[in-house]
Order: sequence, then structure tokens, then C-alpha cells
Amino acid sequence: MTVPNLEILEIFGPGGRFACCFSDYEDRPQQRQMAGAVQDALKKHYHLAVEAGTGIGKSFAYLVGAIEAAKQQKCKVLISTYTITLQEQLVNKDIPFLAKALGGCFEAALARGRNNFVCLRRLEFARRKQQGLFDAATEELLRISEWAPQSKEGLFSELGFVLSAQVIGAVKSEHGNCKGRKCGHFNKCFYWKSRRRLQTADIIVANHALLFSDLVLRRQKTSILPDYKLVIIDEAHNIENVAQEHFGLDISQWRVNFLLRSLYNSRTKKGFLAGTGHTKAVELVKLCEKASENFFDCAMQWYKNNNGSGRVRKKFTEDIITEPLKNLRLEITGLIKKTDDEDERFELFRFSDLLMVLQADLQDFLDCSNEGNVYWIEVSDKFKRKAVSLRSAPLNPAVNIKQCLFDKFESVILTSATLCCNNKGDESGFEFFARQVGLEKFKPLRLGSPFDYQRQVTMYIEPDMPLPDSSAFTEAAAEKIKKYVKLTGGRAFVLFTSYQMLETVANMLSDWFGENNIEMLVHGGPINRTELLRQFKMDRGSVLFGTDSFWQGVDVPGQALSNVIIVKLPFAVPTHPLIEGRIEHIKAQGQNPFFEYQLPQAVIKFKQGFGRLIRSKTDTGIIAVLDSRIVRKNYGREFLSAIEECRIEVVAD
Repeated sequence: MTVPNLEILEIFGPGGRFACCFSDYEDRPQQRQMAGAVQDALKKHYHLAVEAGTGIGKSFAYLVGAIEAAKQQKCKVLISTYTITLQEQLVNKDIPFLAKALGGCFEAALARGRNNFVCLRRLEFARRKQQGLFDAATEELLRISEWAPQSKEGLFSELGFVLSAQVIGAVKSEHGNCKGRKCGHFNKCFYWKSRRRLQTADIIVANHALLFSDLVLRRQKTSILPDYKLVIIDEAHNIENVAQEHFGLDISQWRVNFLLRSLYNSRTKKGFLAGTGHTKAVELVKLCEKASENFFDCAMQWYKNNNGSGRVRKKFTEDIITEPLKNLRLEITGLIKKTDDEDERFELFRFSDLLMVLQADLQDFLDCSNEGNVYWIEVSDKFKRKAVSLRSAPLNPAVNIKQCLFDKFESVILTSATLCCNNKGDESGFEFFARQVGLEKFKPLRLGSPFDYQRQVTMYIEPDMPLPDSSAFTEAAAEKIKKYVKLTGGRAFVLFTSYQMLETVANMLSDWFGENNIEMLVHGGPINRTELLRQFKMDRGSVLFGTDSFWQGVDVPGQALSNVIIVKLPFAVPTHPLIEGRIEHIKAQGQNPFFEYQLPQAVIKFKQGFGRLIRSKTDTGIIAVLDSRIVRKNYGREFLSAIEECRIEVVAD
């Protein structure tokens, strides 16, 4: 079905199609302006960056342009988001509404990563081999086997219970472990049903991780998504971080141990090789386990000897792990020819591939083979035993993003509420974002929020607080938190820049919160992020202490969130190996890393924290900034000039 030109006023105007379908519809000039800009960029094939303030309704603005472009240009448009929440909003709410308003003239489908689907063939094989494969997962396999025939999508997220990582690893759909059309389950396969829906869709909705997985594969002349011609990226401020994960390494001790124990667990005598009689392969798994333990112990010792700085250089420690892994891989490969069971052969191929990738990643890390990357050791204290990870990331992910995204597609639309470092409407506000993602030729558009921040928000600034690097800061901050929590009777986010300070302040205030009958929800504790947010939204006057992920992508409209306390200006830790490497890289180019990188990055994050408070035109509340640098340092004005104009009170002691 072709679609005529979708005139913006006809769609968005006071008497337009949306107004006819939606009784509470509001005509928003900013939304109409954005819709027109997106429509033009997709039609004339140029890149567009749009900062769209909270409340504009940017998803409708870009969806209308996407639908028109897909139908008129007879191509697919890919829409990518960072959060599941926004994905669900698009698929379950916005797109069905548009289908109704526009007369069902288009098809849309949600793309999910292959590992989200159960593989019926692998599930059947796991049931057949369960005695040797698993420790105590027979009941899980039985439940999933009962669920699969009735499942609509075959997604693990549909299950009413949580599967162990061990079972998911054995039954999930995988690229290298698929017979395709030769599989007896092909017609019923959940993953291939999903692919067929994508093939017929005009609009494909995906997340940033899946988008970048596809972009990386396209450089190798393959793909995981059908061909698309135009790209719209919402929550675009996150693409730099997603890209650096895709173009870097993350080798955790858990990853190594999980792979080896899936083959054979020496403690439980379970695993894929259990009971097979492949004695040599089992012994090689044991040798790899020992080598892995010694290798990560050496990495931990190196980390301690270097005072936790973490950044490594080539051959920082002896390679005692890749040779045992290679020997195990060769033995596993040899077993493939010795089995008559086709399903078993596929599993052996899978283990061989996983070992090969692991071996290559470890070799890359030990050799620090990519001069454009920073390599470092990361140690997490969240578990009883410190978890060690080997990490790498590009010094400048913009190069990779440009090559695989902006150079390959004629029109990429990037939008978010936080792309600019100032409130100017010209290209200067987008300069930092564009530089970080490799966006060179584009049109900028900044649209402020339709909300009345002067009426809805009061920001309190504490100018007499000790500077954050002072030993007196933490105790003073704890006292100010009490003050502002009392002011709103709880209902607050307290945003920190580090877990360490969060835990310290939480411990200091635990008794006080108890005495005042205010519930304190602490990020990083035994309750996961999703459950913390669910409890907070119940509006019991609670206070949530959060770090990084609570500064953005969290939507709590209404009175439940009436207060956002920003403890410190969100500068990244300069001693983190990746930040340190980027600072050195910028200095080597003769530039000032503070003004070119650290300050604009912090300003963007500050805007994100500020944006948590007002999510609708009826919301009201306060922002409290406990970091006095915002008024005591010249650069403080950069933070204030970047946010929506609101009432500001500088509080005198």
C-alpha cells in the first residue's frame, strides 16, 4: 500500500488526524517543527540531530516521517532505542495508535537479539542429555518444555520464573548452532518466525546493542537484520557508550569459568562431557580451569601491585592461559568427527567456536594489539570474591561509528533530550556530541520543552558547602540531604557519582531515615534496579539513593518524585584507565581535555539528572545541588546555561 504525502498540519494540527483519534490531544508547535525536520531529512537524505526537550512527543514526530519514507521510498526504516521502556512504548502504544490514525497503512515489527529466543531443537537435546549436562536443572528443563509449545513468541522474558544461566546457555537460539531450513523445527522456530515478520515490516524497532551488532557484522559482509536504508536513533546520547562496548573487549573470570564448567564441572561431575568417555577432553578442561585460576590470580596481584590503577601495557603478565585453551579447542574439534549424533556435533562446534573466540580475545588483551584502544583490569567488589575483568575500549569510538553508520547510510536521524551543552539553537551546542560520535555533516535542531519550568521547578544551590575533594564534604552532604528530604517529605532521588560515596552516606543516614519513618532504597544492594524503581513509584514517600543508571532513562511522573538531590557535579573519575587514556589522547592533539571532554561530558550528564524531575505539565518539585563549584567556579555557569530556565535560589547558611 502506498501512502500519500503526510502533511504535518493535517496530522498534528488542532483539527488533524491525531486530534480526531485522541480526546486529550495537545497541539505542540515543537512537535510539528520536529516532524517537519525529520520528514525533510529522510526525503532529501541528510543527517539530522535533534535535541527535543521533555514533553515534546518526539516519538510521534519521527514515526510519521519514518512511515512516509518507508512507503514512498519502498525501503525499511530502522528505529533504535537504548531502553526497553522506550521500545515497549513504541511497540505497544505509539505505533498501534499511529496505525489507527493513519488507517493501518504500514507494518512494524520489534527486532530482538537471537539469544532471547528458546531453540526447540536444543531444548529437545538438553532434555535428552540432561542427566549429564546439569547440576540441578531437571525441574527447570521440565517447566520450560511445558511452556514452549504454548508460548507465543518463545522469549525467555515470557517465562514466569527465572532460568539459571546454565540452562539458558544450553537452550537459547544461536547463530553458529542452527540448522536453518534443514532443522525439523524450522516451521515452528520462534527465531525464524520473528525474522519473517521483520522481512515484511516497513518499520523495524531495535535497541542500540542490536543495531551495533548488525553494523559490525555488515562490515564483514553479513548481518542479523534485514536490509534497511534509513536509521532513526532515539536516546542517541548513549550510542558512544554502546559503540565502545562493541569495539572493545570484556573478558570476565566468570565468562571463562562458565564456559569451562559447561563442558565439565570438576566439583559436580556434570557438564556436556560428563559420561561421554572423552577422558582426554575432561582432563584438558581441568588443566584450563587451573590455568584460568592462576592467570586471574596473577592479574589481581598485578592490579594490587599497581595500587588499583588498572591500565595495562603489552605482556603485563605471562601468558599461561591461551595454550591450554588452544589444546582443549583442538581436542573438542577432533571429537566432532567421532560422533554420529548430529545434535551433539552442533554443540561441539559451538564449544569449539566459543573457545576460539575466547582464546583470540585473551591474546588481543595480552598483546594490547589495537593501538587505538585502552586496555585495563577492572575489579568489582559486589561479590563475596572480588570479580576480575579484562577490558578494552577505543580511545576514539567516533572513528568506528562514522565508518559503520554515517558513511553507510544516506540519512541518520539522532534525537534525545540531552545532546547539547548549551541552550543555543545553532550547531555549537551539538559540537561535543557530534565530535564524540563522528557526526560531521548534519543539520542541527534544538527544541526546548513545552513545560513551564519557571513555575514547576525551583533549584536550590548550596554555595557554602566544602569542595567535594575536602574531607568535610561527605558529612556536610549528609546533613544537607536530611534538610531537603524533610522539605518534600521524602519522594526524592539522591544522585551520586560513585557507589563508594553512596554506601558511605547511606550508612551514615540509615538510623536517621528509620527515626523519621522514611524508607531508604539503595541502588547496588540486594534489590535489583527494576524492583527499586517499582517500589519507589508506589509513592510511599521513599528516598532512592542511585548512581549512574538513575541519572537517565528513568521516568517517574507525578508526586512520587518531587525532589532530585545532585550530590556532586557528575565529572567522570579522571583516574579511570579509559578516561585517563582519552585525556592523554586529547593532550597529544594539543587540546585542553577539561574543556574539550571532561566538562561537556559532565554538563550532558547534569542535564540528564535535572531531567528526571519534570515528566509532565502537572509535575512540580525541587532540585538541590550540593556541589558549590556550580557557583564558585567559572565553569559552573556552563551547567546552569545548559538546562531549562527555572527559578534558582542560592541558599545562604
